[in-house]
Amino acid sequence: MFSGQRLKEIREAQGMSQASVAKHLGISRSSYFNWENGKTKPNQKNLSVLAELFGVAETYFLSEHEIVEVYLELNEENRREALRLTKALLEEQEAEKQKAPVVPLYSYKVFERLSAGTGYTYFGDGNYDEVFYDEELDHDFASWVFGDSMEPTYLNGEVVLIKQTGFDYDGAVYAVVCNNQTYIKRVYREEEGLRLVSINPKYKDIFITYDEDPRVVGIIVGNFMPLKEGRNG
Repeated sequence: MFSGQRLKEIREAQGMSQASVAKHLGISRSSYFNWENGKTKPNQKNLSVLAELFGVAETYFLSEHEIVEVYLELNEENRREALRLTKALLEEQEAEKQKAPVVPLYSYKVFERLSAGTGYTYFGDGNYDEVFYDEELDHDFASWVFGDSMEPTYLNGEVVLIKQTGFDYDGAVYAVVCNNQTYIKRVYREEEGLRLVSINPKYKDIFITYDEDPRVVGIIVGNFMPLKEGRNG
């Protein structure tokens, strides 16, 4: 049911006069006055113009008491049925609100922290952190990143994914183990050893001789910031 009171409230809130609204609609002031007084109501065409003028949906002008008025006209049996249906619709509506888009999360076991700074002791005791990400990425094992020496590509606290390929080519980013420490660095093979180069220019190169027995575990094939973490082991 059309509510003249709601029409009056929004007109006054927007600082418009009855005369100006009537002029916009192309009707007499008295005709418009009757809408606000509830004596008559606008047709569908004028209702659409009002909604556009005030920037609201056409349903804005419906009386919130309309459903009560209709309900009171029902007999007792139909009132019970109307109440049952209304409650069912409300429950369905609330259930829809609770639903969230289901995004599949994939589990990754992160076994040790790799240094992206000056080196971090390698943990090979089998303990791992379980983290989750919304993509399933191919890898052999995963490790943590510590430090900022490989920023902006690899961030502190990210997970790096490693394929156990050994050394492939100069300049790629590898996981390297030496003297019980692990590193994530760009690796270059030189005559006397391996040169480990950071992406962050504030860090100096690290040179490890072959006599120190450096081991290239594998190439870094991906990285991500976990969406969710758990701890195991």
